[in-house]
Amino acid sequence: MMRIWATGLAAICLAIGGPGPRAAAQVALPSAQLPDAGRVLSTLPDAGVLEPLASTSERLTQIRLDRIGALVRGNRDSIELDDRGEPAVRGVLIASGVDDAMIGRAAKAGFALIERERIEGLDLDLARFAVPEGRSLARARKQLAKLLPDAAVDADNLYFTSGPGGALPGSALATAVGGGKASLGLIDDGIAAHPSLAGRVEQRGFAKGAPSASRHGTAVASLLVGSGAIEGAAPGQRLLAADVYGTDPAGGNASAIARALGWLAQSGVAVTTISLVGPDNKLLSAAVLRAQQRGMLIVAAVGNDGPAAPPAYPASYRGVFAVTGVDAKGRVLPEAGRALHVDFAAPGDAVLAATGAASTDRLRGTSFAAPFVAGRLALRYPAPSIDGIGPAVAGLVMEARDIGKKGRDNIYGHGLICGTCGGH
Repeated sequence: MMRIWATGLAAICLAIGGPGPRAAAQVALPSAQLPDAGRVLSTLPDAGVLEPLASTSERLTQIRLDRIGALVRGNRDSIELDDRGEPAVRGVLIASGVDDAMIGRAAKAGFALIERERIEGLDLDLARFAVPEGRSLARARKQLAKLLPDAAVDADNLYFTSGPGGALPGSALATAVGGGKASLGLIDDGIAAHPSLAGRVEQRGFAKGAPSASRHGTAVASLLVGSGAIEGAAPGQRLLAADVYGTDPAGGNASAIARALGWLAQSGVAVTTISLVGPDNKLLSAAVLRAQQRGMLIVAAVGNDGPAAPPAYPASYRGVFAVTGVDAKGRVLPEAGRALHVDFAAPGDAVLAATGAASTDRLRGTSFAAPFVAGRLALRYPAPSIDGIGPAVAGLVMEARDIGKKGRDNIYGHGLICGTCGGH
């Protein structure tokens, strides 16, 4: 068993800069008319039904492209595509590792500084530049990166929730009673005041209009810490939740996620769930690494764009626990992505979750698998501690039920966690 989990531990150690195994052991963008992922994905073949892989992959690819196209068309004043065809905040470039001389050099080339910011909790400095008028984001990113070769320059990319969501206008927000430490963090959209979450959720907004309750955030939170009618993987635990969407059409961007990670790190959160997917991004990568170096373990969904889709981030970053979803028979969802690695599987089909202040539903998607792994991990890892990572991860691997090929594999990772969770 030691050999089974040593590879994963080594990756985490490399990510956080630790000495090795011995010491370390999808979007709620309200103004866009997007396809209903829950309805579309429910028409995909059951994992046991034979359909040509190309057919399923083509449908998933088209869904992804349609989603991005609808998002940009509906929000041209705030969203545009970068040079990779990925959606991002319009007219803005973000950079870390810049100094005054670099800012001056950028200004002479027409890139005006919008603001400088320090993300507390991560000790990460961020500069935001305006793209020169008349220039596309795609062209400007390449130009600024060439102009500032020693800085990490990127677009402020957007990230989608990896499961069906939807805003809950006017819904009361879940709140926390009293103070106290929270071992669990969530980066998503806002959480409604469902009885299963009563008194245990502290929320903070990192976008315009946030926090604002939604189906997706409420569901993931209930699967993390819910108790009573909806029991999560870590029932009754306190949760810190960051809403990075709010009512902003360009919400869910890399800089909002980085700020959220900073808040959670500063608050001493040990395990954070991110059921969001998008492209590799230099700021997001740096923020994830800084959080990991402070002992935070990050669990992320692999997404629902299929195994042929581009690698999903943050799940694909080194040291992040990438989670796929399975049905009640333990078969991987045909729409589940693969990221660059898969570490664990958990229930992701017909999962019973809270979806509003007084509603529940059965949901499908890798978004709803990730919180089961995060909750179980947090029970073993309640506070950030580099020395505590090894035993916590080893315990989680021991808990996993091996499915698929014997031993760790590229589809199910170490195996199934919380197989009876979510009403399965």
